[in-house]
Amino acid sequence: MREIAGQLAAWRAEGTAFAVATVVHTWRSAPRPPGAAMAVSEHGEVVGSISGGCVEGAVYAACEEVIETGKPQQLTYGVSDGDALSVGLTCGGTIEVLVQPALEGIDAVLDLVETGRPVATASIPGAFLAVAGDRVTGTLGDPELDRSAAQQAAGHLAHGTTAMVQACDREVFVQSYAPPPRMLVFGAIDFAAAVARIGRFLGYRVTVCDARPVFATAARFPEADEVVVAWPHRYLAATEVDERTVICVLTHDPKFDVPLLEVALRTPAGYIGAMGSRRTCADRVTRLRAAGLAETELSRLRAPIGLDLGARTPEETAVAVAAEITALRWNGSGAALSDLSTPIHGS
Repeated sequence: MREIAGQLAAWRAEGTAFAVATVVHTWRSAPRPPGAAMAVSEHGEVVGSISGGCVEGAVYAACEEVIETGKPQQLTYGVSDGDALSVGLTCGGTIEVLVQPALEGIDAVLDLVETGRPVATASIPGAFLAVAGDRVTGTLGDPELDRSAAQQAAGHLAHGTTAMVQACDREVFVQSYAPPPRMLVFGAIDFAAAVARIGRFLGYRVTVCDARPVFATAARFPEADEVVVAWPHRYLAATEVDERTVICVLTHDPKFDVPLLEVALRTPAGYIGAMGSRRTCADRVTRLRAAGLAETELSRLRAPIGLDLGARTPEETAVAVAAEITALRWNGSGAALSDLSTPIHGS
C-alpha cells in the first residue's frame, strides 16, 4: 500500500469513498507478492496493481461492490479455477485477495506510511489493528486475538516483512511498512549518478558520499535523497546499516575504497559491491587481507560489481548492478529465464 498511500490520503481528505484490494497470499508463480495493493474510488479512479494486469478487471468489479455494500470480500484466483482463467490469471500461480472499504483508523496509518515512519497492520476481513512503536490502535474484535496479532505484527515490522500468520487459530494478514532500505553509493562519479537513479527507482533511500566537495553536490545527483561530503570510511562507521542496506563502492581508488571496505565488510549490509578492473579488484583484496580481514569477510565482497550483461555506459552498468542486487536478494541465478525450467518467482 506504500505506493498508493498518497492517493488514498487525498481521497480521504476529499471525502471520497474507496475500496482497497490487497494480495494477502500467493502460491507458485504469482505475478505480485503479498502486500501488493490496488484501490478504486467511488468515481471509478484506479491506483496500484495486484497482478500486473491479469485479474485487475475482476478485482475492479469487486471493489465497486464493496464500496456499494461496505462488506469486505476475500477472493481467490488460480489457474485451476475457471473464473480465474476467465479473468486472465494464466501465469501458473494462485493469489488470494482481500478487498475492504476504507476502515476506521486508516488515516493514522496512511500518515505514518507517507512520512516514512515504521508501522505494521494486522488485518482480517472487516477489521485491522496497527502497531507503531509501543502503541497499538484498532481491534480485530477479540482481546486475545489482538494481543497475539500485535506481537506478530511487531516481529514482522522489525524485519520489514509481510505475511499471512496464525493468531489464536485465525489467519491474520500482517503487513509491515518499515522505512525504505538504504543504498549507500560511494564515489561521486557518472556511474554513481546512474546507480543512484536506479536505486531510487527500486525503492531505496539513496545516499551518495564522497570526500571531494567539488564533485559531491546535489546538482550532480538530483536522484539521491542526500549527498554527503565526508571521508567514506568515517561516514560509513557513523551511519546506520542493517541487513537490507546496499553498499556500492565506485571509487576504485585504494586510499578511499580499502579503508571503506574494511568497515563495510564488518557491517551486516545485505550487499557490498565494488567497482574496478580484475587487476584492481585483486590488488584490493590483497590489501584488505593484509589489513586483517578474514576470508569469510572477504567472501561477502562482490567485485567487480554487477552481473555480466556486457554493460558499457553508466546506465547499462547501473542495470547490471541492480540486477546483481536483485538476484542476491531473491536468491536468483542471474541466468536467462528461457534457459531455465524452474519457477519464475520461486516456490
